[in-house]
Amino acid sequence: MSDGLTPPPARLMKQWTQIKGENAWTMFKVIAEFVDGFESLNRIGPCISIFGSARTKPENPHYQTAVKIAQKLTDAGYGIITGGGPGIMEAANKGASLQGGVSVGLNIDLPFEQSHNVYIDDDKNLSHRYFFVRKVMFVKYAQAFVVLPGGFGTMDEIFEVLTLIQTKKITQVPVIMVGSSFWSGLKDWIIQVMLEKEHNINPEDLDLMPIMDDPDEIVHYINNFYAERGHQLIPNYTL
Repeated sequence: MSDGLTPPPARLMKQWTQIKGENAWTMFKVIAEFVDGFESLNRIGPCISIFGSARTKPENPHYQTAVKIAQKLTDAGYGIITGGGPGIMEAANKGASLQGGVSVGLNIDLPFEQSHNVYIDDDKNLSHRYFFVRKVMFVKYAQAFVVLPGGFGTMDEIFEVLTLIQTKKITQVPVIMVGSSFWSGLKDWIIQVMLEKEHNINPEDLDLMPIMDDPDEIVHYINNFYAERGHQLIPNYTL
């Protein structure tokens, strides 16, 4: 370990030089991924991003709910964007595909679990190396977010969106948590600990995350959100 005076070994300096070179090439890879995504998604029209676990099986009620929600959103004129994998993602793409709607998959390269599902439109099946690029695509091109039960990845996605809205980095859009039996405990903790005990959020922040169970209610909520505010259904160019 260097004491701040003795130069680091030549071996470490060589590794550091290699890392700096790799970082330069990484920048170009990131830019290329952004350009590919923007060019592909700029033409898809109003869409809803649907999040949820990749581990949810077709016989699970949450899977079946995701199919119904995607079908009803498609019938209402929205395209569907998912992470492109199995589970809830597959269910949402399936619902869009069954109704002949726009079905987008934003895949991510992982050493396990992730392979694209068969319900994605061939020309809207994008692959990503970087999670942060993928999340920009989710947020930039969605007019609402519908979040079904999931794990760490789903939590990461929903709180990323809520943070962007809370800090006004993006225009406010509906963020709907589907499944009261799954989400109510989390929201209770947010109220009791994050809000009332620690005062880490404002009371109005709770309005950003309604919990619903009925697919028809979800579609009605999204449509009313835009009807009441007169917002245009366009990509979120504040990103």
